[in-house]
Amino acid sequence: MKQEYSYGAVVYKKDKEEILFLIEHMALGHISLPKGHIEKGETPLQCTLREIKEETGLDVIVDQSFSHKITYSPAKDIIKDVVFFLATPKTSSLIPQKEEVNSLEWLPFEKALEILTYKTDKDTLTDAYSHLREH
Repeated sequence: MKQEYSYGAVVYKKDKEEILFLIEHMALGHISLPKGHIEKGETPLQCTLREIKEETGLDVIVDQSFSHKITYSPAKDIIKDVVFFLATPKTSSLIPQKEEVNSLEWLPFEKALEILTYKTDKDTLTDAYSHLREH
């Protein structure tokens, strides 16, 4: 069994009193949160920053006080762990990565939760939203 690791973040911003979350409409057809495979020599933080920049064009500040891990099997004989942190943008210009991401949008929690494809992403978003409301 091969073990793979990916890192990403629930990217959010505040718009007046509302929290908006960054959602990716992927080229493969699903709707997801920013994440990607760790490269040799990278730390989880470096991977998270790189993947978000590559997929969205954003520079972000990552908050590692929140983390949510999901585990699944993307293919036969592969187990993948994905750890999500929280992140806020330092820049505002969204530039989708042409090869992987069709479009990006900021959505309120309820709408983001409704359109995410996978239960694991919905669970991650729900935990992140609860964390933000408590802190």
